[in-house]
Amino acid sequence: MSYTVLMVEDEIDFIESVKPYIETRGYEVMVASNLADARLKLKQGIGDIVLLDIYLPDGNGLTLLNETINMAIRPSVIVVTGNGDIEMAVEAMKSGATDFLPKPISFIQLDKTLQRAADNVSLRRELAFYRQAQLRNIDFIIGKSPIMRRLYEQAQRAASASVSVLITGETGTGKSLLAKAMHKMSPRANKPFMAIDCGAVPPSVFESELFGHEQGAFTTAEKRKLGLMETADGGIVFLDEISSMVVETQSKLLRALDEHSFRRLGGNVEIKVDVQIIAASNRNLKKMIGEGAFRSDLYYRLKVVDLEVPPLREHKEDIPELVGFFIRKYNPHRGTNIQNVTPRAMEVLMKHDWPGNIRELNNVIERAMIFCDEAVIDLQHLPVELIEKK
Repeated sequence: MSYTVLMVEDEIDFIESVKPYIETRGYEVMVASNLADARLKLKQGIGDIVLLDIYLPDGNGLTLLNETINMAIRPSVIVVTGNGDIEMAVEAMKSGATDFLPKPISFIQLDKTLQRAADNVSLRRELAFYRQAQLRNIDFIIGKSPIMRRLYEQAQRAASASVSVLITGETGTGKSLLAKAMHKMSPRANKPFMAIDCGAVPPSVFESELFGHEQGAFTTAEKRKLGLMETADGGIVFLDEISSMVVETQSKLLRALDEHSFRRLGGNVEIKVDVQIIAASNRNLKKMIGEGAFRSDLYYRLKVVDLEVPPLREHKEDIPELVGFFIRKYNPHRGTNIQNVTPRAMEVLMKHDWPGNIRELNNVIERAMIFCDEAVIDLQHLPVELIEKK
């Protein structure tokens, strides 16, 4: 797992000597020459580890250290002190610094200190993942695989930043569940989450669903209707399968995103809204751009952050946890008390390639529970086609 080191330092000679060394140790390095720049980068989610100088042009570095206390996932802060600043170093440790390093820096000591800080970050991330999922009852399963933990971390940061997000991935990978999870862990959690399947709504009425309409805007518009963008003000609009949106509506959506406003169909008043857009697609939007079926400007406007949900075949180590989740989910609904899956049944589940991804696994477990009268799911409860492939 990679980590980003934010060097908050204004001495050019120090930066030019230390930065290249840190990069050789496998870290990505960003530099902030003052507190204002450092605050901006931390707000943007840049900086798993902060190498913090105390004396900066616009203030004392320890003020930034104190500000990190309120961050969702607090970075590990290593305070860099000059000779004779032992009291300052002690104060930094009391304020939550992971470590301190005296100038001139020993590269051997720096390497050890960075490793301790990285271990600290890893632990904090893991605790944050499970704490937030538990507290918010999120159905998006993180799993134990590095690829899913990284995805969840990226989603967490994007949710906190309230930027436009494009979620891609095969059908059944859990894109809509990820979008709902992002809503629950975002500052907009107490505001509406409005979802629409762009492929399920006829193009003739989609624009009205999205932007609303005034009375008399068209033949059947007997009264004013508020669209999703207006209803979700302050919250999130989730556009599932955005690849199905016609080009004309894409143009109007782009304008609404750029200007944070729109007009209802048949209306002349500009309606200001504050919404975060999360879009999802199982199709290759770049290919569609080349074919003229999707606007490139909207594509880049949506993918401020792009999240790719991997197919289940790429993180099979998460299958046991997913199976356990589905069993716990359906036991209360079906009045069953199924506790586990036999090793030979789990072996079949682990060997299957899951072209339908997590949705297919969900259906297989639900079906197995229907036919299972015991406390454990076994081979005979699984679909025949899975067993035959064994």
